[in-house]
Amino acid sequence: MDNNENSAKNTQHSLNIENTKRITATGIEGVRDFSPTQFTLVYGGGRITVGGSDMKITAFSKQTGAFAATGNISSVKYLAAGESIKKRLLR
Repeated sequence: MDNNENSAKNTQHSLNIENTKRITATGIEGVRDFSPTQFTLVYGGGRITVGGSDMKITAFSKQTGAFAATGNISSVKYLAAGESIKKRLLR
């Protein structure tokens, strides 16, 4: 497998939101921060920030990359790997 194939494989993930009450994801490498109103997931392509209320992590396996949480989900934002805050502000 060349570097391009390996890189593409690392960024593959899925994200599913059911009735704005449950979120599941695959390909997650870690949970960067968590509160009842927001959490940030790390995946091969960058970060995913999920906002809402009454959120609780119900499952996370660093080995398999599976993640699940419940709550009232109101937003999902993707930030590509290597994209700095300065770069986002200067758009």
